[in-house]
Amino acid sequence: MSRKSQTQPPVSLRGIVRLGLKFVIGFSVSLCLLALLRIHLQYNPGTTLTPLSVVRSHYSDDRPKLAFLFLARRNLPLDFLWDRFFEGGDQGNFSIYVHSVPGFVFNEETTRSQYFYNRQLNNSIKVIWGESSMIAAERLLLASALEDHSNQRFVLLSDRCAPLYDFGYIYRYIISSPRSFVDSFLHTKETRYSVEMSPVIPEEKWRKGSQWISLIRSHAEVIVNDGIVFPVFKKFCKRAPPLGSKESLLFLKENRRNCIPDEHYVQTLLTMQGLENELERRTLTYTVWNISGTKYEAESWHPVTFTFENSGPEEIKEIKKINHVNYESESRTEWCKADSKPVPCFLFARKFTKEAAMRLVSEGLIGSSTNITS
Repeated sequence: MSRKSQTQPPVSLRGIVRLGLKFVIGFSVSLCLLALLRIHLQYNPGTTLTPLSVVRSHYSDDRPKLAFLFLARRNLPLDFLWDRFFEGGDQGNFSIYVHSVPGFVFNEETTRSQYFYNRQLNNSIKVIWGESSMIAAERLLLASALEDHSNQRFVLLSDRCAPLYDFGYIYRYIISSPRSFVDSFLHTKETRYSVEMSPVIPEEKWRKGSQWISLIRSHAEVIVNDGIVFPVFKKFCKRAPPLGSKESLLFLKENRRNCIPDEHYVQTLLTMQGLENELERRTLTYTVWNISGTKYEAESWHPVTFTFENSGPEEIKEIKKINHVNYESESRTEWCKADSKPVPCFLFARKFTKEAAMRLVSEGLIGSSTNITS
């Protein structure tokens, strides 16, 4: 045997080296797969719902918060229901703001849920339905919530709104979408637009929709910073006074148009800003309207109330099955999606009595999201 052959490493040692390299590579790949699986399970914990990814934004702690904005007459009659809802969420993932009557304080004497303690706005105003004070209150809620840079989504709710799913699913649904959810459509059946608005608001930009909106942060900033469109609404968009009153005669004499500001302001403003392509043009809040009376009797148009009798499993299940909304004025069907994936259309519903809300809690109708597609 030559000296040269004696200086080469044995064949068995080479095999050990190759085997070691393969083991290191395989172990690294396994760690990556385990990490990906852990992330997947974190955001999809044992549910039959369509998986939704969470959009991250650039802010302090990289944890996007969902801001719940309650527009209340005084207290929150369904606070016990929301208490159960918020118990299912991580407090680092949400924040709460309530606009109530000036001077009202949420504490242990006025609410049954600690989540609402001192969550009222200290600069609240008196709100009258059908007047610009309603959208002024909405703007105050958004302005307060924008002070926290972790708030990346903003959902507006009434004091008798109820969630239809658990916190986890609602959080992922809203956070996953890079769009706002704003019910917005052309208003052709009943003319509320006034030519007096035309110097600022073009008629072709006039839109109508539900006031119950969910916004991304940039759209919330547009609304709060608006100093042009809101004054026009305040001056020219007003509801008609009750028929037979002196005010109604003057209203008709001046050829005023019945205009409900909160059904037009956000939709029209975002359209004027060229942002319609950044919207899912639908609301996340289910409402059934009982429409009666003349067009000037706006007070006779009201949401159907959910009572103990009509808020059982079958009724809630039917709402959860809705997957599209038809808009006749535009010959448009809005198929419901979030993060480009098909989803149920509605996350919330109104208007619930206390008894109906108690039934939701007692029968676990919002306690789990595993039965959404059943």
